[in-house]
Amino acid sequence: MGYRTFRDCLIDLRAAGQLVTIEPPIDAHLEAAELQRRLFRAGGPAVLLANVPGCAFPMVCNLFGTMDRMRYLFRDTLEGLKQLVSLQADPTDLLRRPRLYLKTPWSAWNARPRRVRRGPVLAHETILSRLPQLKSWPDDGGPYITLPQVYTEDPDRPGLDHSNLGMYRVQLAGGQYEPDREAGMHYQLQRGIAVHHAKAIRRGERLPVNVFVGGPPAMSVAAVMPLPEGMSELSFAGVLGGRRVPMIGRDGQLPVHAEADFCITGYLDPQTVKPEGPFGDHLGYYSLAHDFPVLKVERVYHRADAVWPFTVVGRPPQEDTMFGRLIHGLVGPVLDKKVPGVRAVQAVDVAGVHPLLLAVGSERYVPYEKRRRPRELLTQANALLGQGQLSLAKYLFIVAEEDAPGLSVDDIPEFLRHVLQRADWRRDLHFQTCTTIDTLDYSGTGLNRGSKLVVAAAGPPVRSLAVAIDSRVRMPDGLGFANPRVFLPGILAVSGPAYRPNPNGAEAGIARFCRAYKREDAINGFPLIVVVDDSAFAARNLENFLWTTFTRSNPAADVYGIEPFEQQKHWGCLGALVIDARSKPHHAPPLVEDPAVSRRIDELAARGGPLHGLW
Repeated sequence: MGYRTFRDCLIDLRAAGQLVTIEPPIDAHLEAAELQRRLFRAGGPAVLLANVPGCAFPMVCNLFGTMDRMRYLFRDTLEGLKQLVSLQADPTDLLRRPRLYLKTPWSAWNARPRRVRRGPVLAHETILSRLPQLKSWPDDGGPYITLPQVYTEDPDRPGLDHSNLGMYRVQLAGGQYEPDREAGMHYQLQRGIAVHHAKAIRRGERLPVNVFVGGPPAMSVAAVMPLPEGMSELSFAGVLGGRRVPMIGRDGQLPVHAEADFCITGYLDPQTVKPEGPFGDHLGYYSLAHDFPVLKVERVYHRADAVWPFTVVGRPPQEDTMFGRLIHGLVGPVLDKKVPGVRAVQAVDVAGVHPLLLAVGSERYVPYEKRRRPRELLTQANALLGQGQLSLAKYLFIVAEEDAPGLSVDDIPEFLRHVLQRADWRRDLHFQTCTTIDTLDYSGTGLNRGSKLVVAAAGPPVRSLAVAIDSRVRMPDGLGFANPRVFLPGILAVSGPAYRPNPNGAEAGIARFCRAYKREDAINGFPLIVVVDDSAFAARNLENFLWTTFTRSNPAADVYGIEPFEQQKHWGCLGALVIDARSKPHHAPPLVEDPAVSRRIDELAARGGPLHGLW
């Protein structure tokens, strides 16, 4: 049951026809990433790059590229793991339904990491510059590890039981880093390593860090899991992988995963930060260079048969989308135990994950009310925004299950239709200003700074939604707004003039657009109007619309309305809601492939080429 090593996994995938080896050289500089993106889009196999110019180690990509392959990798353990996650969320399940947990003792045994004295990972040493120098996007600040497993322990309570294993990006070179002696350690808000780092800083101590790469695939999945409180990543990896995780105990040093393919050992100095980045990230833009902790590298180990797994992030969906789906399948069913009344939640991947959260809750506070309105939904919204990484949501749309029992958060067009039919823009907009948002989101007022908007909708429909633009819908004269396009019923995308802020950083164009209308005008048949740079692009498909709307707007700054008002600090509008989703000067640039590299991969994929038939 489960894989002991990464090689075991690759051998199994090859036997199942899910791994292809490419012998001609593929460069880690941009070419490997371009290949990975195409493989993922096509639902292609995992690929072993046997010949990486300038590097002695083979590389593997698209390992987690399809849900079928995910389920295949963990075919023996997923169901048992779901039971354990459920048990962790509510331990009384074991008493109420003991027959469901007949296999739990064996799973619990695998959840206990085992200490060993030695392991294959320590067989050889190398240096950072001899590792695969993967660069994914043209303007990345250097090569990165994109599937790292970063291991730390609590400085106040060291040991395996108080460890953290997280996937935090690691910049191997570039910028101001000392070659082969330093690496960038970028971690975002709501990450476990931050707790350990804060304690080390308080104590005035270095924080020891080990970065594992490779090993059984369960370790990579464990590193991205937002686990229930009290469940360690090493325990999760043991259960998911069907084997206890072997950790090499070394006197006075941090434990090392014995079966990893690579291990970088070092520490974070409490006083040292340096610029890390830019890096093409999962919102579809570059995260820019900012000061982050520096990993002082002491040793770089690797096993004799080491293979380097990698992935690429960028505008979703990408391979990390599969991680999100696996997480949702494991954690989603127990969410209502953490937030009573919440039936379903989805962080919308194609909108960049954190920018848009959809939820189905319940309205039970005043069941005898003749006309339902959001009450309990607001309690649930606040609770969701206090749950781990869900707290990074920028827009939260939450509806009442009682109004449409079959409504699914996975059917986004129908969910939006339901919201727009019911939301009362005078009452149902709830802002949080001057708060934290995702580190990678540049729509706000600065790094980690921005606002949130909760839209809570309950009760019967309050409006009909226009499905076509009739002759009465006009654009205001002389303001530069044009090309209105219906995206979905009730949603209008409008091309606006280029965003040009005044010396104070403000821009009055959208406000003038809104003042051109009254609540009685026909344009209000579209209760949601989104102003974009290119309405044809935004309205072309669901992915374009969601990505543009929610990655390029900051609610407190970019949400407007026709006939707006403010009453007792509450903002609303009497007509349509208008979101300014144009590109703005403070936004990070979007990710674009290098044309020369794209042509090179096209040539390799042509008939008779080594990549032909992979997509």
